[in-house]
Amino acid sequence: MNVNSVDSLVTEIQGLSGSSQDLAHLNNRLKQSEDVIRSQAATFATCLTRIDPSIHSLGYLYILEACTAGAVPEAQANELIISVVRFIDVCSVEQILLVPDKFISVCKRLHEQVMKLGAPMRAVGPLLMAIRKIQTSPEHLTPLHPDFLQVCLSAKCYKVGYGVLEDDICEVDQPRDFFLYCYYGGMICIGQKCYAKALELFHNVVTAPMSTMNAIAVEAYKKYILVSLIHLRQFSTTFPKYTSSVAQRNLKNFSQPYIELANSYSTGNISELKAFVEANQEKFENGNNLGLVKQVVSSMYKRNIQRLTQTYLTLSLQDIANTAEISTPKEAEMHVLQMIEDGEIYAAINQKDGMVRFLEDPEQYKTCEMIERIDSSIQRIMKLSKKLTTMDESMSCDPLYLSKVRERQRYDLHDFDDVPQRFNL
Repeated sequence: MNVNSVDSLVTEIQGLSGSSQDLAHLNNRLKQSEDVIRSQAATFATCLTRIDPSIHSLGYLYILEACTAGAVPEAQANELIISVVRFIDVCSVEQILLVPDKFISVCKRLHEQVMKLGAPMRAVGPLLMAIRKIQTSPEHLTPLHPDFLQVCLSAKCYKVGYGVLEDDICEVDQPRDFFLYCYYGGMICIGQKCYAKALELFHNVVTAPMSTMNAIAVEAYKKYILVSLIHLRQFSTTFPKYTSSVAQRNLKNFSQPYIELANSYSTGNISELKAFVEANQEKFENGNNLGLVKQVVSSMYKRNIQRLTQTYLTLSLQDIANTAEISTPKEAEMHVLQMIEDGEIYAAINQKDGMVRFLEDPEQYKTCEMIERIDSSIQRIMKLSKKLTTMDESMSCDPLYLSKVRERQRYDLHDFDDVPQRFNL
């Protein structure tokens, strides 16, 4: 393509970025010229200054995607990041949705470059905006969700990432996106100390349908064990019935040190738990989970204190320290105060005689605030129930699903249970 041809294409981009009909024609024209644009990306890159990304978003996107497709020299990385961030900010939603794959590709290149430069913060805002531009609804999980959560995690912007996790996801394009979304989301929730939400997300990874074992599920299962011990003070190795057979057969084998950690934790013996952690410290470090493991050890003090509330009404700080294997009564007092503040136990400490009196839950569940919380939960459950019913009805009419069900019923083992009875002589 010569200079005149390049100028001609740029002129077409400038002239056909108005009506929907013109944009459809321009999209076809750009598809036909795609190989040429890629082969002469450097030439077309100089033309970007002649195109307005907010008005000529479709043409700009084709050229920008071609310019970012190959290796980017380190000296040009910063300039590329600036160009992509500006484009995401001003581009037309109507135009980029004509070629969403190209827009996603450009955004992923942004993610790749900021991670290489060690500057993930630069992509947090742009990737969030990009998600909102290509989402069909808040329930839609886009291919950009995992990239956004990863940069939030790397930049320690846990609060921003957590805001996206509050949406209930019902539409998933690619299974891998769902696995990564839940895994990174769970880690962000750990950063926010929202352990209940982290457990939910890791649970989604572990129990998601899978035909082969994947590394994301293994890492999620390890963190699922640790967060269960930290938050619930217990862990069950039994999988829910809806967990895939692949996960049930293999996850424990890949997570043996963590299963053993949970078994040691269940004994309530802190000395043994510490010894086990010390003996397996390298394994936990290699899995980048040593920080969580240390929180597990710390949570055992609280677990043992919590169990005392089920047996005693009053207990001295010295007795609590002795029973829970805490070094000093003062340290025991700090644990008790923290648990009271977190709402994990209800107690009063008499500073004069060093006695702790365990109390009943004071919540009467009749305040306006509590009623509003209950009502909000009921409304959310009703909404999810309605959504589930709709999805169930849609699946029931899916020809592919119905063919699989018929095939499975044909070889159902229950059909063979009655054979001896049918031919009983």
